[in-house]
Amino acid sequence: MVDFSKFEEKTGFVFSNKKILEQAFTHRSYINEQTGSNLGHNERLEFLGDAVLELITTSHLYNSFPNEDEGELTAYRSAIVNATIISEVASEWNMNDFLLLSKGEAKDTGKARTYILANTYEAYLGALYIDQGYDSCKKFVELTLIPRLAEIIEKKLWRDAKSLVQERAQSYLSVTPAYKVVSESGPDHDKQFTVGIFFGENQISVGRGKSKQEAEQSAAREALVIHKWLD
Repeated sequence: MVDFSKFEEKTGFVFSNKKILEQAFTHRSYINEQTGSNLGHNERLEFLGDAVLELITTSHLYNSFPNEDEGELTAYRSAIVNATIISEVASEWNMNDFLLLSKGEAKDTGKARTYILANTYEAYLGALYIDQGYDSCKKFVELTLIPRLAEIIEKKLWRDAKSLVQERAQSYLSVTPAYKVVSESGPDHDKQFTVGIFFGENQISVGRGKSKQEAEQSAAREALVIHKWLD
């Protein structure tokens, strides 16, 4: 059995409803292996947490950057709620140690785990909202995710990766990047897209996301890193 009290101790948020805390860490694959159990998976909580996260980050950016326009604030928000950033934060807070996964999913520690962790962070936020309300969610996001904002702004990670990679590719290589969906997975309500970015015939990198646009941005960011085109 997973001892979730250790995670409560680490974060400082102790749940009244222990069941919903467990559900936040329960992946659908785990439920499929637990025939006859009354456990629920975390996808509905993720849906709720995603909306809570957007409101918290939007409010923080609006109040912290009074001189920035809507376009800049949107770019900042997109950068900080990026799945890669969220999964890194989830890892730093040891969420990986509490995941309830199928045996197959537990063996996969690659890109798939990145998205599982990001989704779990959002599911946890949804569970925290139900158990303790908005203020606790705000404190948790400010404790865990908001500190990343300084790095994002300092390194200009908020810039639109697709626009930047097109500018650099045309300038340095005289090519225009093209994007192609490599694969799709998951149910209709929770699709995961894998998109490749190509310079001519050469696939430079791939990105993943809940939409084609998100996956394209992820692929573009990876291409910028590979070619060392970030300032």
